[in-house]
Amino acid sequence: MGEPRTPLPVTLFMSVIFNAESILGKALEDLQQEYGAIDWMSERLPFDFTDYYAREMGTGLFRHFVTFASLIPRESLPEIKLNTNRIEARWSTVEGRRQVNIDPGYLCLEHIVLATTKGYAHRPYLSKGIYADLTLIYRKGSFQPLEWTYPDYRQEQTLQMFNQIRKRYLLKLRETQGRRC
Repeated sequence: MGEPRTPLPVTLFMSVIFNAESILGKALEDLQQEYGAIDWMSERLPFDFTDYYAREMGTGLFRHFVTFASLIPRESLPEIKLNTNRIEARWSTVEGRRQVNIDPGYLCLEHIVLATTKGYAHRPYLSKGIYADLTLIYRKGSFQPLEWTYPDYRQEQTLQMFNQIRKRYLLKLRETQGRRC
């Protein structure tokens, strides 16, 4: 019989899609107030894999991926998603159109999980109206996409970025957990 154990803490990351640098700065300030220091941020990437947000946010969107210095418990993901929704609403237009989209997720040794409000066959329910989207799995020395992985998360550049974040995560685990992981 297996004994229940608390899993290792994870790296919190966020995909921040935006239409104006000024809104990005405000959203990042809010995120740092909630989750502490950002310890890594990607270069500014064009968000052109889909026009899903164009109607609400316009065209010519960009994205940054950010990670935070402190590791988090996995079970905090639903509350984090609800909080990022509040931040999105805070910076929405008077008409209620978002100017920033913040998708939180976590990275651990074995996979990457995104938080979503939309259920589906591959998205188990967590709590508080939030589902887990298993997006990438770590196998054969690299993160690998699954049949439902979003196109932008399938890109070699994105996979390599997450592999580098995983290396940073391993170092943090060794520092904070006091053992070889």
